[in-house]
This record gives sequence, structure tokens and C-alpha cells, in this order.
Amino acid sequence: MWELINANEAAAHAVRLARVKVIPIYPITPQTMIVEVIEEFIAKGLMTAEYIRVESEHSAMAAAIGASSAGVRTFTATASQGLLYMHEVLHWAAGSRLPIGMAVVNRAVGPPWNIHADHQDAISQRDTGWMEFFVSSSQEALDSILIMYRVAENNRVLLPFMVCMDAFILSHTHMPVNIPDQDDVDYFLPEYRPPHWSLDPDNPVDMGNLTMPEEEYMEMRWSIERGMKNAREVFKEAADKFYEIFGRRYEMVHCYKVDDAEHIIIASGTLASEAEVAVDSMRKDGRKVGLLKIGLFRPFPQEETRTILSKARTLTVIDRSYSFGYGGPLAMEIRSALYNLDERPKLVSYVAGLGGRDVTYKDIEKMVLHSEKEEGKNMITYWYGLKERVRSSGFEEVI
Repeated sequence: MWELINANEAAAHAVRLARVKVIPIYPITPQTMIVEVIEEFIAKGLMTAEYIRVESEHSAMAAAIGASSAGVRTFTATASQGLLYMHEVLHWAAGSRLPIGMAVVNRAVGPPWNIHADHQDAISQRDTGWMEFFVSSSQEALDSILIMYRVAENNRVLLPFMVCMDAFILSHTHMPVNIPDQDDVDYFLPEYRPPHWSLDPDNPVDMGNLTMPEEEYMEMRWSIERGMKNAREVFKEAADKFYEIFGRRYEMVHCYKVDDAEHIIIASGTLASEAEVAVDSMRKDGRKVGLLKIGLFRPFPQEETRTILSKARTLTVIDRSYSFGYGGPLAMEIRSALYNLDERPKLVSYVAGLGGRDVTYKDIEKMVLHSEKEEGKNMITYWYGLKERVRSSGFEEVI
């Protein structure tokens, strides 16, 4: 059935449909509605689950680790400082190979305090061993949670995941969303069957115990990386099955009018949705422009991006986050993917929309025009949309 809902509500429906059994929660704007709706589902008898109100985000993830270690499907949600507070136990979840699901409503980190869209929270956790998938619509929020549970629980992967969605632009904006039938979801995502090492009083095991340098620590890190690499192939399999059942196609990277494109925009989240409008506008003016939307950020789809982008003349990469002292994280990934090509397209990196600052399709058009004029011989990351007093400062990276 179809409902007019926002991405927070869509994520809650996904949790209900996935038959999650344990939900540890701590509220934080702008994700609080997710866990409020889940609590309402439980109160009305629409789902059966343990709903644990904890004292902090750190405790929420610790409780999720305990539940997942015992072999049940587990979910939580957070944003911004809450995700940062979880940082220590995010490593614990990945190191224990626990397929925990989490919705991250991407919000700027402080100070100064800001509750609007910004990818810095999730991007700063990219090396914890969690898979990260960025969405650009409420429908994607619902569907990708179901897909990522199937990926995470596969024995070739067994890693936790974040589904990332932009604060307020998605979390509080209503869109038509198709709510799948429960029987169809049960067929796509059967009950979680934990691996043999799950906690069982009749078969006690140690988890997360001490290892010495000559023991298995490096091998465990290697196994996480193997799970990440396997996740690319498992994601393709899960997405194909999802399309077969529900008729909606998802890929690690989404192409929009790239077949003949001389200039390709690369973005993720709702910036990619706005970039589609920019592509259509520039196409009307006769410009051969396309879009590559990055959905799966970890593991990063290097081969797919390399194949698609290698034929372009110029690339405009737009980040809604920043790696201080270096540049845009998405641009860094794209540069790395293209490095071994004998002939590489010119890549120009931009940071825009931090703290929820508006980025329109007209702004994206201006970035594209600037990219075509830029020589592309340096590694500058341009900051777009700063206030006039900064733009007039004379620094070359400010436009």
C-alpha cells in the first residue's frame, strides 16, 4: 500500500517489516521520530520486540551488541553527536562480526550547534568496519534497510550497517512511499539464523577476549576486510532479489544520463537528487551532463565508479562533509578509484551544503561551469556558497 510519510516513518516501517526483535534507543533530533513510531507499533501490537530505553547512545549500541551476540535481529538509530558518542562500541560491533542495523539521520556536528543536514557524522565513522549506504528518498530509506539486513546477515559478510539519510530534507519531509506486504518481506528477508558462535548458555564461548601479537588479532582484522569485499557481491545479489520481488532496482551506484555524458556530477544523498534536476536543465541547453549517485560508501564500489567515469572528460564531485587537512572524502575516494587509469578525466572537488545550507540545482550548474574552466592540475577542494566576507578574502579555494 502507499502512504504519504517521511523518511523517519519509512525507516520505522522497515524495522517492523524486518521483524526486528530488540531495539535499544536513546532520542536525539532529528531521528527521535523513528523510535517513537517503532514504540507505537509495539504498543499497538503491530510488532513484537523488546524496546529498551537506555541512558545514552553508547549504552544503546552496547545493548545492541549484547542482543545481536545472543542471535537476534537488532536495530537502533541516532544522529550527529549521538553517533560520535557510540564511536568506541562501533568498533566493537564490527570486530565481533555482528549484523546490527542502524539508521543515521545525518546532522551537522558541533560546535557550533546545528541540527541540519551534513554528512560529517557518518563520514567520520567510515573506518570503523560498518557498511554505509546513503539514500536520497523516503522509499530508499525503507527499502535499503531491508536490503542491508540481507547483506549484513549473509555468512560471507556478517558486518553491521548504517543507512544514512539527510536531516529534515528527508527525515521530516513527506513523500509517497510504497509499504511492502509482510509476506513478501518475509520471503525476501527470512528470520535471522545466527552463526554457530552466538551466545548460548548450553554452549558457552568467549567473545572479544584478549589476544596477543602472535595470536589471531591481525587475522581478525583481515576477516573484516574480507567481509567488506564480499559485501559488494552480496549487495548485488540482494538487490537483484529485491527487484525480482518488489520491482524496485537498487545499485551501489546509480547512473543518470551518463551514457553519452562528457561531464559527470558525483554526489550522494539528497544532493544527488538536486543534481538530477541540474542535469535535466543543462541537457536542455545542449550540454552532455550526467550524474553518478553514490549509494554504497562503505565498502566503496571502486570498479563500478572507475568503469563509468573513465569515459568522461570532466568530473564535478560534491561533498557534504570535509576531511580537515585534505579535502572532500567522496572526492578522495573517486581520485583513488581512477588513479591507475592511463588517461583520467579532470576531477574538480567541491564542498557545499554544510550545516544544511541550501544547495539548489542552479548552484550545481555553477559548479559544473566552474569545473569546465578549472585547469584540474591541482588538488584544491573548492568551498562553494560561503558568505561574501569570505568569498572576497582572496583565498583561491573559495568560490
